[in-house]
Amino acid sequence: MKKIVLFVLVCVVLMAQNSLAQTASAKHLPIIDVHVHAMKVNANFASDMSPWFLSNMPGTDPNEPTPKFLNADGAIMLKAAKSDQEFQDELMQTMKRLNMTIVASGDPQVIRNWKKAAAPDRVIPSIGFSSASGISVQAFEDSLKTGFYKVVGEVGLQYQGLSPSDPSVDKYFEVAERLNVPVAIHMGTGGNGMANLTSPKYRASMGNPLLLEDLLARHPKLKVWVMHAGYPMIDEMIALMGANSHVYVDLAGMIWSYPLEEIHLYLKRLVQAGFGKRIMYGTDLMVWPKLLETSLGVIENANYLSFEQKRDIFFNNAVRFFRLDPTKYQ
Repeated sequence: MKKIVLFVLVCVVLMAQNSLAQTASAKHLPIIDVHVHAMKVNANFASDMSPWFLSNMPGTDPNEPTPKFLNADGAIMLKAAKSDQEFQDELMQTMKRLNMTIVASGDPQVIRNWKKAAAPDRVIPSIGFSSASGISVQAFEDSLKTGFYKVVGEVGLQYQGLSPSDPSVDKYFEVAERLNVPVAIHMGTGGNGMANLTSPKYRASMGNPLLLEDLLARHPKLKVWVMHAGYPMIDEMIALMGANSHVYVDLAGMIWSYPLEEIHLYLKRLVQAGFGKRIMYGTDLMVWPKLLETSLGVIENANYLSFEQKRDIFFNNAVRFFRLDPTKYQ
């Protein structure tokens, strides 16, 4: 009898080990990061960073030196890539390991390099603008018609103190609507002291999601997602999404810079309001490769979200928004 019991136990252990081995070797469930910056590593910018560094936002003195912006004394430190190649190599490794697809905007050559290095269709190129002076409407339309760019974004009008409904940029949105290209607009968070320290034209008021209403009314077929989910203007964000059912949001930037409790309160409010099917995962990834795992952990550890809700945020909602074929990413 003891031999039979021992045999059964051995079989159970072997089956468990085999199951664990299969799980370990199984492909990671797909993830889409809709907000990645394809940028060259700048030695003046590529300093190590502590996530959730805006948990402490002291005031500054205009007559004193600027304090450390990225909180280099944090308990958790994310190393900045030291070269373009290091950044690309680490990003490609992480994308492969996590079965990840990214929407990348920024330097066209960096985007092309990433696209060559990644698996087919894993890098979705995006073209952005911040004002009418950055790129002509004709050049913008020509760029989209080449077929290389599949997305318009990041549209950084807020950094220039402009509303997304400003007439000076309306023709760009007309082109995107006519060509059926989705648009990503920066609204909301800019960090501590943005107008004082880095972008004097930046206006917090231009991040109000309700400023999109006139734009959406003029272009009813324009598909828009609000970057940073309009943080911290949650009531306005919910009101806009309630009135415009084709508006989505991403969680980029705020997901790793603001206090964790604040992030979860904001995300939970969006889900409680019924918009779990219109929230997309994004990082605002720049030069810190490990920021991907750091940001993923925020969603994975959100105990108020079901497995299905997490999968919607990580993958399903972006597939729907960008009209992707999910079978290509399994």
